[in-house]
Amino acid sequence: MSDTNSPSPRIPTIDLRPWLDGDEDGRRETARTVDAALRTAGFLLVTGHGVEDELRDAVREAARAFFALPAEVKAAYEVKVGGRGWLGPKAEANGYSEGTETPPDLKESLTFATDEPFEDPAVNAEWYAPNVWPAEIPELRTRGEEYLERMAALEKELLSLLGYALGLEPDFFSRHMDHPTYGFNINWYPGTDVIGEAEPGQFRIGPHTDFGTVTILDRQAGKGGLQVYTDEGGWEDAPFDPAAFTINIGDLMARWTGDRWRSGRHRVLPPPTDAPAEELMSLVYFGECTPGTTVESVPAPVGRVAYPPVDSHVYLREKLDSITVG
Repeated sequence: MSDTNSPSPRIPTIDLRPWLDGDEDGRRETARTVDAALRTAGFLLVTGHGVEDELRDAVREAARAFFALPAEVKAAYEVKVGGRGWLGPKAEANGYSEGTETPPDLKESLTFATDEPFEDPAVNAEWYAPNVWPAEIPELRTRGEEYLERMAALEKELLSLLGYALGLEPDFFSRHMDHPTYGFNINWYPGTDVIGEAEPGQFRIGPHTDFGTVTILDRQAGKGGLQVYTDEGGWEDAPFDPAAFTINIGDLMARWTGDRWRSGRHRVLPPPTDAPAEELMSLVYFGECTPGTTVESVPAPVGRVAYPPVDSHVYLREKLDSITVG
């Protein structure tokens, strides 16, 4: 994987502190960098976010304890894609979303979502259920809920920054996230000692773009780690900074901006042959809208393509169904 000193101008690192501090010159420079990055790869790294390493490490440690439990214990929490609980091996194939019949992804996941019910019973029925926190690991709930609270606040800031970067009102996007569904995946990528050898064309996560607005990723570096796709460089190892979050936009945000910004295409490589026991874990917060939001492309000159308006959650449901195995 690339280290922090590797040049990667297509995926820059930005410091959020000038934005958070309200420094106008710093805000303008940050906005220019964000716009340029999202027009090419759809990815950037952010530091100065204020989320402590101790919290990030604690969530990862608690999740690792869950994934180490016997399969029969984890099975009590098993759900399908889009549910709240444990996605076991072979539950998901992200490459399906691109129309590629890949083998299932080489991972397990714990999945969570909004913990506040909606007023509309129909919305509740489809998009709300209580989060299921494993009773065997009580600290996962304590630290996980704290982490989600921090992610929601960070997402609001990022969405305000994105509106500003397009010359729109800072709440142009964020006002549609008053009660988002969001998604939170803790993805565990074990080594071949747990999952066996990868099949041809099999990945820890197959090539895909995310489906929602903004993804906030806390990842670990590894040889079988994250790669991003750009037109200029093809598949490249994603730059890594342990202090930074990796940010990318999803399909709904790309549609919203009329394809001015790219929905960041990415994949996670299988365990490497020279380090087959490598084990990694990612904390992935998927930003989504309040149900019922109509996503309509920003007109030219900001937008480049005028997509037909879509209901954000009709779109998300179709995408989630598309990656479900079986």
